[in-house]
Parts: sequence; C-alpha cells; structure tokens
Amino acid sequence: MTRQPPQWLDPLLTRLGTARAEDFTRLATPESGGRESAVLVLLGEEPGNGPDVLVLQRAATLRNHAGQPAFPGGAADPEDADASATALREANEEVGLDPTSVTVLAELPKLWIPVSDFVVTPVLAWWHAPHPVHPREPAEVAHVARLPIAELVDPENRMRVRHPSGWIGPAFSARGMLVWGFTAGVLATLLEMGGWARPWPRGRVVELPPTAATPAPSAGTDEVDEMAGPLT
Repeated sequence: MTRQPPQWLDPLLTRLGTARAEDFTRLATPESGGRESAVLVLLGEEPGNGPDVLVLQRAATLRNHAGQPAFPGGAADPEDADASATALREANEEVGLDPTSVTVLAELPKLWIPVSDFVVTPVLAWWHAPHPVHPREPAEVAHVARLPIAELVDPENRMRVRHPSGWIGPAFSARGMLVWGFTAGVLATLLEMGGWARPWPRGRVVELPPTAATPAPSAGTDEVDEMAGPLT
C-alpha cells in the first residue's frame, strides 16, 4: 500500500506548517522542566466510514484517568530517539500497533499539562496499512476504537463538559465514548485546522459524569480552557 497520505489531509498538513502551541492552549509551555511525553494522533480511512482517528479507553480500575478515552501514548523512555519513537512505542505496547504500518507526518508543538506536569508532543500520523488492534494489557486499556471524523464533527455529537471544579472544555460523544480533556482539545483544534469542523451549539454544556471526573484539568477556573486537560 502507498505511504503517500490522501489529499483530504493536505489542508491540515499545510496549516500545521505554521502551528504554534498557542493554537492549542492558553498555557505557555515551560522552557525547561516537565516530564517529556508523546501521544499518537493516528488518522486512517476505513471503507464505508471515511476518515477516522484511533482512540483507546482506559480501564475503569486505573487509579488515574479511569475509563477515560485517550490517544495512545505516555512518558518518554531514555532509549526513545524522539517524540515519534515514544508515541509509536506506547501505541505498540498499549494496543499492538505495528509501527511499520504508520507514516509519521508531523510533530505538533509541545503542550504543557500543569496538573500532571507532563510536556506532551502530539505526533500526527497516517495509518497507511491498517490492521486489527486490541488492548494488550486489559488492566490498563479496556477498549480500542476508530472514531469516524464524520461522527466527531456531527453537531449532535459535540458539546462542552463542566468538571465539578468549574473547568469547562470541549467534548465529543462517539461510539459510546465521551471524549474530553486533553484528547478532546487536540481533536477540536485539528478538526478546525483541517477544515472539517461544522457549526455546533457551543452553548451546550453538560455536567461531567462523576465516574469521569478525574482531577480538574485546570483547577480553580470557571473559564473555558480548551487544552488544559490531563494527559489521557
């Protein structure tokens, strides 16, 4: 199969050429410190469903971010050559993703998550040779899904969620998942940059279910913070 990304990705790749951290978050990334991490934003295409993005759901028994949808990813290891290597290694460990099936397209700006002090590099990639994936460690990952872009941009599936702390941020409802926090913030920005977003009722705010209410992404604020979510 060809490694050339499809034309529908061209607008996003062009826009990412000038992307800054400020396009994703109000929080300035520290010049030093923070734990280096990376997540894999893996875009693919499935016959009949169109473009999609790979998302996993954390196990409900985890101490941190239990049950929360997320991009594959995690903290860097000393042997990782760069952020792309971290993202691909983590995706392999979490869901069995074959790194050779992926074409890395771009490393996005580093984003700081103060609640955990992670400095996260989202790695955008094209899944040129999709294959079945599944949770490799059920105690950590409960479910893996390919969420169609068409469902994510459907106005009926978009909302904002309010954390018990008062924090408000973007969210998506798709395939039985409520995607919020850091993951939803990255997705919301990329959908806009790619020209795929559709108008949706931004006044629609729902309370975050208690089972999903991990520590506040940006404690102590009641302002909309599009990208101050936890590393999920």
